[in-house]
Amino acid sequence: MRILVVDDERLARERLRNLIAELGVGEVVGEAATGRDALEITARLEPDVLLLDIRMPGMDGLETAAHLAKVDHPPAVIFTTAYGDYALRAFETQAVDYLLKPIRKDRLEQALQGARRLNRAQLGAVEEAGNQGAPAPRARTHLSARVHGDIRLVPIEEVLYFQADQKYVTVRDQQGQVLIEEALKSLEEEFGERFVRIHRNALVARRALERLERTGTGRYQVKLKGIEERLEVSRRHLSGLRRLMRG
Repeated sequence: MRILVVDDERLARERLRNLIAELGVGEVVGEAATGRDALEITARLEPDVLLLDIRMPGMDGLETAAHLAKVDHPPAVIFTTAYGDYALRAFETQAVDYLLKPIRKDRLEQALQGARRLNRAQLGAVEEAGNQGAPAPRARTHLSARVHGDIRLVPIEEVLYFQADQKYVTVRDQQGQVLIEEALKSLEEEFGERFVRIHRNALVARRALERLERTGTGRYQVKLKGIEERLEVSRRHLSGLRRLMRG
């Protein structure tokens, strides 16, 4: 069993590595201190199991697991944390098991043996649990999209706009654009403080707003910083956008 240990605390990673060596149930093929590093190392090393801390700065373990679910052959996930109230949400992201710190050797062995059985049978996910008692999810730090078989991560702070077209949403940043299968309304609810709606099909990053322009036909468009394309502003949202840009 190939295991990747993910925790922002070096001592926690060392303890897990030592416990795994004592148990003799697998091989630690790598370590990561952040969620983003975990995704990059997973793509490169293709571990069977991730021992994944939940509370990490930036991209936390729950968000990391959600991005991992988009790869063709996702590894099994065992969450490790000192915070028991995350348990139900952990299982919702298809974790194989959930270990509370300080981690006992017998529980770790049980979890790894369970992960092995699930991987070999290719069962994928465990039974979903309700989310009563779990804390409200925080907004994601990144969006992920499948691009030529790989996962491309787009930091939310770099997104210029979202634009809906049927069941897809275009995510535009300075590097280009990717498509995701998410509802524009749900993105607005999750990231509302950072974005403003300018049209029924478009959300624009507030930090990216440069100026309003009137076209020859009397319509309005918004110019965004760093890109040449303009986005149409509907009459319904024009007055609110004007107030925002004046302020």
